[in-house]
Formats: sequence, C-alpha cells, structure tokens
Amino acid sequence: MSVKSSVALAATCLVFAASAHAQTSAVAWTDLNLRAGPGPGFAVLEVIPAQAAVQVDGCLEAADWCRVTHGATQGWASGTYLTGDKGTTIVEDRTAYQVTTVTYDGQRDEAALVVGTVGAILGAAVGGPVGALAGGALGAGTGRAIAPDATVVTYVRSNPVDPVYLDGEVVVGAGLPDTVTLRDIPESELSYTYVNGLPVIVERTDRRVVAIVR
Repeated sequence: MSVKSSVALAATCLVFAASAHAQTSAVAWTDLNLRAGPGPGFAVLEVIPAQAAVQVDGCLEAADWCRVTHGATQGWASGTYLTGDKGTTIVEDRTAYQVTTVTYDGQRDEAALVVGTVGAILGAAVGGPVGALAGGALGAGTGRAIAPDATVVTYVRSNPVDPVYLDGEVVVGAGLPDTVTLRDIPESELSYTYVNGLPVIVERTDRRVVAIVR
C-alpha cells in the first residue's frame, strides 16, 4: 500500500471513529426537567425550555433516560420528550439517530435524590402500583398550559402531600392515572398533587397536568 493510500485510510478511520462518538442534537418539545440521574426521583438540576436544543451523549439501553448537555449543564432527561431532525423522538429510532448506549455510574445518594424518596426509588416500587404516566409521548402542543394565580400557587406549596413516583417524566399535558389521588384547591376548578417530587396542578375532568409549580 502506498503512503498516500495509507494516509487516506487513516483519515477515513479517524472520521469514522469521530462520527461513532459524535453527540446527537435534539430539541425538547416541552419544558423538560434536567435531572441529576436517570429517573424521576433524582433532583432537578434545571429546566430545559421548550424548543431549546440539547446535545445527547447517549441513552440507557433498557430505559428512555438519556444523558444530555444543555448549555453548561450535563444531566439526564427523558428521551421521550427529545425530538431529532427526523421529526421523531430520540428513543423511537435510536439506530437512525446513531444514539450511543451509555450506563449510569453515579451513586444514588441523598445528595442526588429528591429528599425523602430514597426508599421509594431504590425499592421495587419504582413507579409504584399507580403505574406509568398516561400521557406518553404527547404531540407538541398537546395539553393546555396555564399560569396559576398566586393564591393557587401559595395554597399548593403550603399544603404538600405525599408524592407519588411514576415511571416517566412529569410534563404539562401528561395524563395521570385514576389511581393517583387528586386534592381539591379551594375556590378553584383545578386540583393538585405531587408527582415525581414536583407539585402539579391538574384539570379534574381529564386529569391532565396543566401547570407545574417550580
């Protein structure tokens, strides 16, 4: 093999290796929690705004949680709500998006977990008997977000209830299963509960999340 051919082959190999480890670009089509670990019980580091771009380092093989970078912050987000340039979610077609499989090597300690959820997250009842969030991969624009007034927000924050932890991320538009108990808000047609460590305001009729109190 000539020197020129060897150089060309080496360059090709380098390009291939770089592309194999390249990050995947994606967009969050709803406000999405960036968590300290791959699961609903990990603390929220920040919120990725709707339509904001992220870089996907890779996703867990047996779950829809992906390690992503948003700005200067790296964390974990639900790949169900990350859309690629093909118009589908990152976890719908991992091969087409060349999504790398990654593992979670961090320690599930109290610093990373939402306070008081260690037992629930580490135990067999992840998601619990209430099942998964019913919303699934709702289409962009599904779910009517509202801006709750100060009275409602104050009441929800001042009257916390035991949280439920469901398999899936809590987002505006997601439906809650009937097994999740909703609490009435005085002088309001809305209800509330705490899901995956966050207070959520819910429409009573269709049980869909219309606001998340952060």
